[in-house]
Amino acid sequence: MLKNPIPKVTNQLQHRAIGIINGKFTPLSSEQLNRGFLIDKKDEKIETVVLGKALSLLKKHIDLKKSYYWIVYPKNKNTQNLHLQVAGIWDPYQLNDFPNDSSKTNFSKLLEELDLKDNYFSVRGELVFVNTQKKEIVMKICPAIKSKNLKNKNFKLAIKGELSLELIHSFVSLDINRDGNSLKLIKYEVIEKNLSRNK
Repeated sequence: MLKNPIPKVTNQLQHRAIGIINGKFTPLSSEQLNRGFLIDKKDEKIETVVLGKALSLLKKHIDLKKSYYWIVYPKNKNTQNLHLQVAGIWDPYQLNDFPNDSSKTNFSKLLEELDLKDNYFSVRGELVFVNTQKKEIVMKICPAIKSKNLKNKNFKLAIKGELSLELIHSFVSLDINRDGNSLKLIKYEVIEKNLSRNK
């Protein structure tokens, strides 16, 4: 069974911001493995932090000289400075129960079978801002609160793209492509209009 790095949503109004990027992770130092840069195939660097559960994978299974598919959460303050949090590593062979003949593996083909590709992000949340001049939008993501830890609080994500002002406060599902340090809207689906009015 091929494990999907970006699972299907379980709830129509499920918020999330998650993506997959192929690249090499370079830690800032050997003492501090959890911070560093993800360097993609075009040699573009993205500031990256490795979250707890992915850190043990990194220490046990990852060869830092090799490229992997990283499952990441995007964060940014504007459309120019993407910051990633690594939540996991997608390697169907090493980390799943797959016949381990990865020499014959074409990961991008496997991703296509799952309707995914390198640099793809799925963002679902409330559209809170549209800048028609700059062609930018801002989404508000409210993660499901799993713990009382404050790190789970809402955050905003700035994305390059155009959506109608009429969709402000609607719950929207976006397909996004990463371009350098920017997230670009490819297509969208309105799940529910005017959330605030329905409350």
